[in-house]
Amino acid sequence: MIRLFVDDDLEAGASFSPRPEQARYLTQVMRLGVGAEILAFNGRHGEWRARLAETSKRGCVLETVAQTRPQALGPDLELILALVKRGPLETIVEKATELGVRRIRLVTTRRTNADHANLARLSAIATEAAEQTGRLDAPEVIGPDKLERLLNGWAPERRLMFCDEAGDDPAADWGGPNGRAVPALRALAGEPAGPWAVLIGPEGGFDAQERTRLQGLSYVTPASLGPRILRADTAAVAALTLWQAALGDWRTG
Repeated sequence: MIRLFVDDDLEAGASFSPRPEQARYLTQVMRLGVGAEILAFNGRHGEWRARLAETSKRGCVLETVAQTRPQALGPDLELILALVKRGPLETIVEKATELGVRRIRLVTTRRTNADHANLARLSAIATEAAEQTGRLDAPEVIGPDKLERLLNGWAPERRLMFCDEAGDDPAADWGGPNGRAVPALRALAGEPAGPWAVLIGPEGGFDAQERTRLQGLSYVTPASLGPRILRADTAAVAALTLWQAALGDWRTG
């Protein structure tokens, strides 16, 4: 059944008009007629079965029928991502949504090459991924902001998994053999649950000053993603998967 993320409040007996592009999708692309049903959610009021009540050239009207699932949220996990080129960035936003992040914060670092992002398009990608994956919310896409400024205002109760291999710094000897942090699953073992963020750097890695600052922060957990140098999109998927397995809603025990 088609799922739509909507802005309107959802409750028994409510009627609402989806956004114009959503109305076109329902009536022109999917060719739904009056009486057809979809699933609607807004991140606040759970998921509802809704019936197409009216159609016109200007749009359509949906009416709620019954709630199918109460509102629930996954772990409070943020992805903090240094800007990369458009293609990998869009892939990361889509996959991060599928992997359950609650927010995606874009940052610039000393070695960031990309200098802008289309937040409206990224938010649309996140919304579409949320509709397809069955989750009951869509992650907010925020930024970009400077990494330094973000850290200056950091709330220390949110832990930060810092994914950096220090592969370009022969003097780095922190965290494990050959200057690398310990493997992510081992690094996260025993860490408390609660609000977390995962930090993925730019293609060129973090510079020495950024790395030194991150090493000295009490809320930071350095983590290695293995012996190979990963592209940013691969690193983001790997890191989020490992965090979900260790501390998130993938745990089986």
